Amino acid sequence: MVGTINNLGQFFGIPIGGFVADRYGRSFSIALGGILGAVLGVIRSFSPSYGWFLVFEFLDNMTSSTLYSTCFVIGIELVGPKRRVLACSVITVFYAVGEVLLAMSAKAFHDWRILLRITYGPSLILLAYFWILPESVRWLLSQGKEERAKNILRRAAHVNQRELPESMLDKLVLANRDKLQQSSESRFPIREAFKNFKWRIANCSFCWIVHVLVYYGLSLNVVLLDGDKYNNFAYIALVEIPGFFMPLLIMDRFGRRYSLCGLMLASGLCCIGTIFTGADQPVLQLVLFLVGKLTITASFQVLYFFASEIYPTNLRNSLLSFCSMMGRFGSMLAPQTPLLAKYYANAPAMLFAGAAIVSGLLTLFFPETTNVVLPTTVQEADAIGVKKQSKSKDLDLVVTATQAQ
Repeated sequence: MVGTINNLGQFFGIPIGGFVADRYGRSFSIALGGILGAVLGVIRSFSPSYGWFLVFEFLDNMTSSTLYSTCFVIGIELVGPKRRVLACSVITVFYAVGEVLLAMSAKAFHDWRILLRITYGPSLILLAYFWILPESVRWLLSQGKEERAKNILRRAAHVNQRELPESMLDKLVLANRDKLQQSSESRFPIREAFKNFKWRIANCSFCWIVHVLVYYGLSLNVVLLDGDKYNNFAYIALVEIPGFFMPLLIMDRFGRRYSLCGLMLASGLCCIGTIFTGADQPVLQLVLFLVGKLTITASFQVLYFFASEIYPTNLRNSLLSFCSMMGRFGSMLAPQTPLLAKYYANAPAMLFAGAAIVSGLLTLFFPETTNVVLPTTVQEADAIGVKKQSKSKDLDLVVTATQAQ
């Protein structure tokens, strides 16, 4: 019930957080969501009853659920096409580090009140993000906030000891100004986006549901295997670290679509393999669980890139959050899957395998986005996969300022 309430809070909170990030800025959304989640998490540790625990579980996740996707977006908007995969792999690997720390903390502190205070207390430092976290330059330019964007680029160039002539900044601003003037859409054209991308959004949403179902389902069901449940959870979290870096090796070589499809099929086959191994081969079963988690983690990473690259800047966080919101149907179902094992031991694995294989094949209908400049407008996003994009270097100035020597 707690896991389902957790994801119900995310279902309502993710689209709200996406709207805030697209309307008021990425850094503001991260700071606000982080500090609200930290405060509510600490308050939850003082819950006087199970009912109040569920209330604060819901509120906590409603306010902080968009943190991961917003951090991913601000990371992907910071760099150019050639550095996106590396930058975001480094950022997201700390999600797995947090999972391992959670497992070890839970093993050391069995009192849930103390555990909540230990895990949520450090998050209070996110209050400082209101002042120290720079805003996304691409978002600022999409909103016409040119001077703030230029100041951030100057600061980035200074920190990385790069030369950034004022003439290049002026060229960037003029190119972006022309692009915004040529676009007939508003700064938040959500209706136009759903009209143009309805099939793209539907496929991405279904893919997200499957990823969340398999990703969390494997984590939750691994504690049912033989051995220490805390160690098993730590193992399945540790295996995510190479999973976050795997896209570095395959995405640019095989493209986004084929990487996503292949990884989902591999995860589905591992789930099928756990059915045939059985409980009499616990080590092999655990290995298949870990490989399945490894591949679905890598696939999830590719999906985040896809969802960030096929939508325009002024709606990127909102549409990414919408797909993630739809994924909550999968995460609300995931905590219930261990109950299926009471009726048929292999039912969870069959569900995960079937969903992963079907969705993996549907990903081949996505447009390819490898080395494509991030679209700024709905029209540019709509052109991906239809016609060859112009090799405009207007926003590649971000790379010049942020790349270290």
